[in-house]
Amino acid sequence: MSLQLVTKGVLKAPEGFWRMHPKTYKRVCNGAGPKGWGWLIPDTMWGLRITKAADIHDFMYYWGIWPKDFCDKLFYENLVSLINNKGGALKYLRRARAYTYYKAVHFFGASSFKRN
Repeated sequence: MSLQLVTKGVLKAPEGFWRMHPKTYKRVCNGAGPKGWGWLIPDTMWGLRITKAADIHDFMYYWGIWPKDFCDKLFYENLVSLINNKGGALKYLRRARAYTYYKAVHFFGASSFKRN
């Protein structure tokens, strides 16, 4: 699997993410939060959908090729890119929420990170 990051739109992801088979995508990616916790951890930040950024993070955690810290920082960068691209008055609230999501995966994501 290629470690190279590829940018599509405003999001960066490993090349393999963009080429993933739909069945694999469904098995590996589930948006924000651990599987089954969608009711508690929303895939939106005041109307801005962040599912794709969360799915990229899920993909990277699943394969465990990249260091966990790198995965978490890329997740945060992708969130900020989505927020900056959207703009608007809610930008600062969304950035604060993005930082909260980053801190959550940084401190509590180790059990979901697959080490190969």
